[in-house]
Amino acid sequence: MAGRWWLAPLLPLLLLLWRAETAHIKKAEAAASTTAANTSVTGAALAMHYMDEAELASSLRSLAEDEAPPGLARLFSIGRSGEGRELWVLRLGANLPEVEAGPDADPGGPPVAGRPQVKLVANMHGDETLGRALLVRLARELVSGWLQGDPRLRRLLNSTDLYLMPSLNPDGFARATEGDCAGAAGKGPAGRENAGGKDLNRSFPDQFATARPDLATVPEVRALMEWMRRNRFVLSANLHGGSVVASYPYDDSAVHQRSGLYSRSADDEVFKYLAKAYALNHPIMKTGTPNCPGEENEVFEGGITNGAQWYDVEGGMQDYNYVWANCFEVTFELSCCKYPPASQLELEWENNRESLLTFIEKVHIGIKGFVRDSVTQAGLENATISVAGIAHNITTGRFGDYHRLLVPRTYNITAAAVGYLLVTMVNVEVKEGNATVVDFSLEPTVAVPISDPTQDTPVTATDSAPNATNVTSTERPTPAHQAIQPKDFRHHHFPDMEIFLRKYANEYPSITRLYSAGKSVEQRELYVMEISDNPGIHELGEPEFKYIGNMHGNEVVGRELLLNLIEYLCKNYGTDPEVTDLVQKTRIHIMPSMNPDGYEKSQEGDREGTLGRNNSNNYDLNRNFPDQFFQISDPLQPETMAVMNWLKTYPFVLSANLHGGSLVVNYPYDDDQRGTATYSKSPDDSLFQQIALSYAKENAQMFQGHPCVEMYPDEYFPHGITNGAHWYNVPGGMQDWNYLNTNCFELTIELGCVKYPKAEELPRYWEQNRKSLLQFIKQVHRGVKGFVLDATDGQGILNATISIANIDHPVSTYTGGDYWRLLAQGTYKITVSARGYNSETKIVKVGDKSAVQVNFTLTRKDSKMEEGKMPDINMADASDPITKEFEMLIKNLSAENGLEHLLLTSTADVLPYRYRPYKDLSMFLRGLNLNYPLITNLTSLGQSVEFRQIWSLEISNKPNQSEPEEPKIRFVAGIHGNAPVGTELLLALAEFLCMNYKKNLAVTKLIDKTRIVIVPSLNPDGREIAQERDCASKIGQTNAHGKDLDTDFTSNSSQQSGAREPETKAIIENLIMKEDFSLSVALDGGSLLVTYPYDKPVQTVENKETLKHLASLYATNHPTMYLGQSSCPNRSDENIPGGVMLGAEWHSHLGSMKDFSVAYGHCPEITVYTGCCYFPAAGQLPALWVENKKSLLAMLVEVHKGIYGLVQDRHGRPVSKVEIVLNERVKVSTKEGGYFHVLLTPGYHNLHAKADGYQQQHIQVLVHHDVATFVHIQFDMDNRIFGLPRELVVTVAGATMSALLLTACIIWCVCSIKSNRHKDGFHRLRQHHDDYEDEIRMMSTGSKKSLLSHEFQDETDTEEETLYSSKH
Repeated sequence: MAGRWWLAPLLPLLLLLWRAETAHIKKAEAAASTTAANTSVTGAALAMHYMDEAELASSLRSLAEDEAPPGLARLFSIGRSGEGRELWVLRLGANLPEVEAGPDADPGGPPVAGRPQVKLVANMHGDETLGRALLVRLARELVSGWLQGDPRLRRLLNSTDLYLMPSLNPDGFARATEGDCAGAAGKGPAGRENAGGKDLNRSFPDQFATARPDLATVPEVRALMEWMRRNRFVLSANLHGGSVVASYPYDDSAVHQRSGLYSRSADDEVFKYLAKAYALNHPIMKTGTPNCPGEENEVFEGGITNGAQWYDVEGGMQDYNYVWANCFEVTFELSCCKYPPASQLELEWENNRESLLTFIEKVHIGIKGFVRDSVTQAGLENATISVAGIAHNITTGRFGDYHRLLVPRTYNITAAAVGYLLVTMVNVEVKEGNATVVDFSLEPTVAVPISDPTQDTPVTATDSAPNATNVTSTERPTPAHQAIQPKDFRHHHFPDMEIFLRKYANEYPSITRLYSAGKSVEQRELYVMEISDNPGIHELGEPEFKYIGNMHGNEVVGRELLLNLIEYLCKNYGTDPEVTDLVQKTRIHIMPSMNPDGYEKSQEGDREGTLGRNNSNNYDLNRNFPDQFFQISDPLQPETMAVMNWLKTYPFVLSANLHGGSLVVNYPYDDDQRGTATYSKSPDDSLFQQIALSYAKENAQMFQGHPCVEMYPDEYFPHGITNGAHWYNVPGGMQDWNYLNTNCFELTIELGCVKYPKAEELPRYWEQNRKSLLQFIKQVHRGVKGFVLDATDGQGILNATISIANIDHPVSTYTGGDYWRLLAQGTYKITVSARGYNSETKIVKVGDKSAVQVNFTLTRKDSKMEEGKMPDINMADASDPITKEFEMLIKNLSAENGLEHLLLTSTADVLPYRYRPYKDLSMFLRGLNLNYPLITNLTSLGQSVEFRQIWSLEISNKPNQSEPEEPKIRFVAGIHGNAPVGTELLLALAEFLCMNYKKNLAVTKLIDKTRIVIVPSLNPDGREIAQERDCASKIGQTNAHGKDLDTDFTSNSSQQSGAREPETKAIIENLIMKEDFSLSVALDGGSLLVTYPYDKPVQTVENKETLKHLASLYATNHPTMYLGQSSCPNRSDENIPGGVMLGAEWHSHLGSMKDFSVAYGHCPEITVYTGCCYFPAAGQLPALWVENKKSLLAMLVEVHKGIYGLVQDRHGRPVSKVEIVLNERVKVSTKEGGYFHVLLTPGYHNLHAKADGYQQQHIQVLVHHDVATFVHIQFDMDNRIFGLPRELVVTVAGATMSALLLTACIIWCVCSIKSNRHKDGFHRLRQHHDDYEDEIRMMSTGSKKSLLSHEFQDETDTEEETLYSSKH
């Protein structure tokens, strides 16, 4: 020791260094001792167990900061839970970049160029805990593998940016209980939900939802969405518990069927591939039979399932990842037990380890690469990557990098970016394993130069919009007004087009509105861009115009021109006078693609081919419309029906349908009766020629008339226009349907000889057609326009008819009474007529410029009333039962898209998914009554033959009280037991109304102001024996006695009430004969239409127009019914105009319920046939509910229209049982309180009010289309006696009484005089009584009568009278 004295001073330092080295060695050993591949962690401290919040944070922090080498791991939080717990994320990957500064910087640090981002999220449901423990173990596995040099794990972390989130719902986890397998034993509120009681996997925005979720109560969801916004995740897993299966998108569907409906995403094959990658490496999942308690029979083929097919989840996270981001997410259910005991965690880790690693590795399949600027080589962020045939695009990251997951196959890949020419790589082969590298270099586009106007053919515009600036070819615009030309010249596949439309809708919100008219066969949206200075609003007096492109999928020039037109109008509004004037005076609707499915199949460079021409069902959409000359046998396609519905929704005046394959403007008609190529003239032939020329003149090549010399050398179109049928016969064309079924005049414009030209040719097409496109829009402002008004109140008259002498094509007014009638220059005799009004005719001179405004003011028929016959009539004010606020609601719901808005704002919807037999139906109704006792009342109307109750459910804000001031509507179904669809629809309606009460303003007010009675099953006995999926069987049609109940409603005079069937008797006595209903809707099956009374053959139908109007209202709110083609078996050629028919013309029979309702219940009733199949499969119920929901709600709105009145006497006392006679036919009576209500078609109607003891009232009342007319009638006492005026009767009676009194007085006086004389003589006889006494005794044996006669003889009598008296 003495020789080493020099060590003494160094001992403390050496000791310190030794301790540090020892600590480092121990730290490395600890890291190395964690689980390597296929080994488990040793040591009690690291054994798998459930960690509380503090331990989880400590463990993850230790792993990131102490155990992992620098740059491999980073722990950060994306936010906090509702109770303030951190939402931890552990990021793993080699050489992680440093965290950036800035408010929008991600706390986890920026991405790594070219490295795909993967996230695994667990514990979304707080009581499903296995994923939480597995992700902590996975993190340790990866760090340990990196330290030990495991090739697989090192390769994974070198090439992948991995994010592990053990718990999205730490608050729920804190309440959950270990060992609780069913999730029912949480501490306090259930551990499944977050602290706010919200299911996080039902709280994300959903593509099929009707309303956006309330994110205020789900901070965890908000944090995750914001995190996703800052990153571009490629792949994700959502770890759950409760079963053992891999579930992939979509999780729900548009109809939200509870289960059994496969909801396919555009990347269905990729999702199945990813799900199988996990399932096939899991020893239990791959069997497909998890055998979970209570679900032992549940089978998942291959261990995977489509989410919606398993069960519908609206607002799920995995669909949000796919629809709103680049990320492909799959949900993995990891164990039957939601919160398995900690003792099982090691086994579960072994079950899931390989699956987790394999799934993460799948982020490297498909294609990957960079999109760069060809000049600067800079990466292009947000460039669009589209795959032909897959309707789902992704976008590039901040470095221009992308990863697109695809299954092995050959693809055509397109990269596009705003301001660049797109590039398509064809025949890109994707193989099993690592992604194929596909880099793109995009060239910046150059603005298209403005052509020299002096080089164009001089053509002066012949017509324009009012005050529009017209520039001839010889007039060069000043630089201040030089228009901005489009720059985006490329072929837009659907994802690219979608982004384009959203971009312009977002950048120009003051003049644009993007909406969808429907969906294609493959569920692509049929987008429409509205451009107007007041988008979303029909401005009174402003015409509506539309362009439609790409009806044939491979005819693409129109599609691109319309996108160019959108860009042109948006960019030049407010600076270019022509554009500004058009947008301010016209409501323009542009549908770039009517056939997006066909477009995706077509190929660039196609000159005259047919690939992609038809829709996905292989039908030519321009041969699919109902035709005036031929029966179209092909079924109506979704695109066709969508456009027809669209045309019925907006008051279009003028339209063009853009095609390709020639260069000509084609005008109606497109076919004729013989089906040959011959000129088929429409009534407006000269007008069509003129507006066709307006387009052709502005296109110099088209105007020459020799369009495609190389292809069709003999084809010639004078001035570039042609009659459609004269060119070639086209039955089922869209332009003829427009003209014959709406107010819209449509032309078909062929834009070029090549159907799908190369992208570099598109600028030329724009230059050729730019002026034509604008000039054609201006044609909507020619002819005559104006308003048709009521002379009494100045309001517009809906559906007034505008007729032109010698032109057999009337048009009608829109809701505000405004109209537009296109006419060529000339003088016209114009007649306007409307129901209940006197027609008016004017001579009008139409010029060749802007439209002439001509207003018509119509007087009502029989408007002059006899003096003294007009009652006291007051329209409703704020104090009346129908308040102004409610009136406005009814008007809004009756307006354009009013009901759609109601449905979109509904907070809850229902999905009928099965049929309910009688027992279930009864329990369901009782359940509604018990859950909504304040607004429902359940009663039995009676019993069926087999003693089943016939239930009636009333829905009202005061269901147990009489409210005669409110209209009452009834819905009845199940009169035929073999057609139970109506029953399920009414049950769905009842639940829908109840669920939205006090949550949806419109539904709440409708319930508050309406008494709704629902009778879901009138024939429960027949329903019990009917058979599902039996579309034609009559089993169950009749009741238990074999009686068709719809033939049992005969009049009281024809049979005794006791002879009726018990079901019929119940509804007659307890519903119909109450006579307090304003409307009745009966649902049946077997076809697709609405019938109105009468079912019995009659010569005339009272109130026919109103009954037909009510039926039409239901049909027009149904997506297909109004088309009039049921397509039912054995009735394929059936054509029912408007989907509405008189009952007797459809199926004539006696004793129908609706006939009895009208005749004896004084209530209009319509019968709705919901579908061809009597008893379709339960899987069709969601779709049937979606189809009929709007129509059913429309009837609830309609019942608040017509005439609503109150009858009182002069003292304000109500007069009940007053007979109200409408139009001398329809009769109703006032109810308790003097109220009455009757539905009538819009227009003027005669009203007579009669009551005993009161003066009759005779008035005319105007009924509006969008709100009830309120009439207050005050009665005078009856002024007539025996049919004579009261004054005359009283005068005569007075004179008669006076005469009678005078006569009576005279008689009395005479009698009085005589009476006095008799009394005087009698007095004298009495004086001499004693003198005669002896004489009387002596004569006692003689006649006492004679004696008495002498005794009472008046001495004043004459001699003659005495003699007469003695003779007796």
